[in-house]
Amino acid sequence: QVQLVESGGGLVAAGGSLRLSCAASGSIFSINAMGWYRQAPGKQRELVAAITSVGSTNYADSVKGRFTITRDNAKNTVYLQMNSLKPEDAAVYYCNAHIETTTHYVINYWGKGTLVTVSS
Repeated sequence: QVQLVESGGGLVAAGGSLRLSCAASGSIFSINAMGWYRQAPGKQRELVAAITSVGSTNYADSVKGRFTITRDNAKNTVYLQMNSLKPEDAAVYYCNAHIETTTHYVINYWGKGTLVTVSS
């Protein structure tokens, strides 16, 4: 069994910053790509940022230059530093990880989400 637990969401004023964390735990053999997605009310879930096991990153155009994704492989944790937040960044942010379990199944796991609210 594998779990992804997010933390760090909350209410912030426009222009402010938040740092999201997502820790993976359980029967993990290895973790490949990790990422953050978000879903605003009435909209589809979209990729925000992703990072490979060797640190290559990919960002949505809307967050480039403002958000930074990093990971700590020793802690099985991925972070999303969000700066210069805008009201349109408000959403539920979901952690995603492509994990090989100890029984060698490769499964795409999701966290339960953390709410980010940005006041204008």
